[in-house]
Amino acid sequence: MSEPATGEFAHASFAPSPRPSTSIWGAVQQADQLAPGIWSVMTASHGGIILSDQRQAAMPAALRIEGGAYEEDCDWGLPILAFTSELEGQGSCSAGLLQLARDTTRCWHPDRFSAFTGEAIEENSSAILRTRKAYMAAIGEFCVTSAWGDWAEWVPDGKVGVIARQVERVDHLGRPTYGEAEVCALIAKDLYAARGEVKALRDTAHDIIPIPEALRPKRVG
Repeated sequence: MSEPATGEFAHASFAPSPRPSTSIWGAVQQADQLAPGIWSVMTASHGGIILSDQRQAAMPAALRIEGGAYEEDCDWGLPILAFTSELEGQGSCSAGLLQLARDTTRCWHPDRFSAFTGEAIEENSSAILRTRKAYMAAIGEFCVTSAWGDWAEWVPDGKVGVIARQVERVDHLGRPTYGEAEVCALIAKDLYAARGEVKALRDTAHDIIPIPEALRPKRVG
């Protein structure tokens, strides 16, 4: 069952909160209060949405991230989606921004989006779902984690040198965990260029080679 529609949050009364001066991303240099208790902040290096304790407590469980800080790349859409009706009603966010928040959440947090809205998401509309599916299919396989072009002294012309590690599992965001086992291989440049987002050695012609001495010092520790 989906959680209450965003419009129901518009009836709640929220108190304004003090302007944040610090954040998990550093000292706040710019801050705009989009609605009472919802701050859009920027630091020297990053930014996002910071919620007051009252707002954070009102966040639906499906969209809530611990700590009340929603970074600007992938998470900022979560609180905007939660309070869309309120933000739309008071005009503090444009229709384009509200739609972007919805699209960003659907793409980067498909499970949260579906749980909140009750809408199913097709695999092609979410990079997370595509990546997660690809890595799940590659569990137990050696997948490329780093690569060198033929500018490297140990890579022959027309080849790409790669290090591949064995996938052990993948989390809900499509991030793989690798085991300690690894191999070094050479792949034809044109075949490597045609790779998908997840590059399993089993799917491409390759030659396993000893790990070059040039790489060993860089990999210690």
